[in-house]
Amino acid sequence: MNYQFQFEPYQRSFKTPLKTAYGIWETRSGIILSLTDEQGRIGWGEIAPLSWFGSETLEDAIAFCQQLSSVISIETIFTIPDSLPACQFGFESAFMELNANADVDLSQLQYSGLLPTGETALTVWEPLFQQGYQTLKWKIGVDTITEEINLFKQLIDKITQTLETRFLEETRFLSGTSKIRLRLDANGGLTFEQAQRWLETCDLINADHKLIEVEFLEQPLSISQLELMLELSDRYSTPLALDESVANFQQLNSCYQQGWSDIFVIKPAIFGSPKILKNFCDTHQIDMVFSSVFETNIGQQSALKLASELLLYHRAVGFGINHWFIA
Repeated sequence: MNYQFQFEPYQRSFKTPLKTAYGIWETRSGIILSLTDEQGRIGWGEIAPLSWFGSETLEDAIAFCQQLSSVISIETIFTIPDSLPACQFGFESAFMELNANADVDLSQLQYSGLLPTGETALTVWEPLFQQGYQTLKWKIGVDTITEEINLFKQLIDKITQTLETRFLEETRFLSGTSKIRLRLDANGGLTFEQAQRWLETCDLINADHKLIEVEFLEQPLSISQLELMLELSDRYSTPLALDESVANFQQLNSCYQQGWSDIFVIKPAIFGSPKILKNFCDTHQIDMVFSSVFETNIGQQSALKLASELLLYHRAVGFGINHWFIA
């Protein structure tokens, strides 16, 4: 079968520039594409590259789309090279939307809300919690480690005081069945010694607090330091998660084969072929967190459908990011 193909680049501005270990991010750019079948039905997809994470550049993706004809085949969709993982996701997502047997129920998914870096997190966490987020993510490795650990302890204290004051009578908190879970994401920006300090801090918090849990420390070291991350994983009780180290299928498979058994953070929009990811997960029972790359609602819906099919441990999906954008 052949499909009519169209595409259009887009840009979205952040309300406040996002500060990470990679620098300042002010604008999200990508491509919206559509496939139209012979019955006139339309499947939408999104190409949202993140080149510093290892995907193709936006320029590469645009060039690929430009060289395609306005009518493309199924073979074209499923033979996009691995060097274009965001394109693989975008085209396969549009194809799957056209060929889905039924709507996927996303209502059972829980979401993780992204906090701003630095001191602003001390005031932003509560509005997000009031909106229903019980999992919150905070970027670290941006300021000095002493400043960040002090801020983190202040955040823990503020959350604890609020929960004890407002929810003391709520049995779901008293029983420990419901907690605020915090995720720390270093984007590979820590040294081994800094990672040890963070994990020591996290272990103490997890031992001392009943209503708060540090769910995991995400990508503390660079992708070239898997052996050291395996060592940290064995040494501390707070789980570790790989993110940059498993940005695409080749990396995921390599880390799995080298013995990683903690958490894998999957960013579907830049990971590559959804079909290949599904096949891997059918064979290997891995603990995954699905995460956003600040794509639009089109890419989000495709990624969340994958998450609803593949999540084993019901971890919150990292798609609580829409509050970062200008409407």
